[in-house]
Amino acid sequence: MTKRKPVMDWPAVVAEMHRRGMTMTELAKRNDLPVGSCRRVKGQTHYKAQQLIADFIGQKPEDLWPDRYPQKKSRILDTVKYPPVSSQKSDEGTDSRKVA
Repeated sequence: MTKRKPVMDWPAVVAEMHRRGMTMTELAKRNDLPVGSCRRVKGQTHYKAQQLIADFIGQKPEDLWPDRYPQKKSRILDTVKYPPVSSQKSDEGTDSRKVA
């Protein structure tokens, strides 16, 4: 499995925010988040703050932090490769007598 690389590294994300005239603290304040939540995104997962930062700079959070958003695999089971198993219960059981 190959590891995806982020589109931008952390200094580039911060530089893009500053280029657009916004700081991490101001972005958090404007969106009713704790003041340090956007700053802590570098080392700590905070999905709402990550989404805000990504939206502000025009990226997807999956592209900025690919290790935090793993690619999902299909959960549908291939019935050709894995056919349904037969029942483990046998027709002949010890308690199969008719009740009087």
